[in-house]
Amino acid sequence: MSEEEKKESLLKRIEAGLHEYYVTSYRRSFARAQRDEEDLFMLLVFAESLGIPNPAAFYTMELLPIVYDRFHDWHVRMGMERSPLDHVHCC
Repeated sequence: MSEEEKKESLLKRIEAGLHEYYVTSYRRSFARAQRDEEDLFMLLVFAESLGIPNPAAFYTMELLPIVYDRFHDWHVRMGMERSPLDHVHCC
């Protein structure tokens, strides 16, 4: 291993260690923020079915097949024991 490769390897290990050090304490906050964003996204995607006018309905209709798999987790997090939609039976 050449001197240049050793320096590069050391820098990569230092970078990985610093990344872990700074990210670890915020990992829960990042996960919570990501979940909140996904909840908002799910609300926007299913807004039309819930009776809320959605200005982006034309664009979100093509996303429905993608989010159907995560619909159950979302409506449980929102406090709904059963699916609020008649045509989506996930429970």
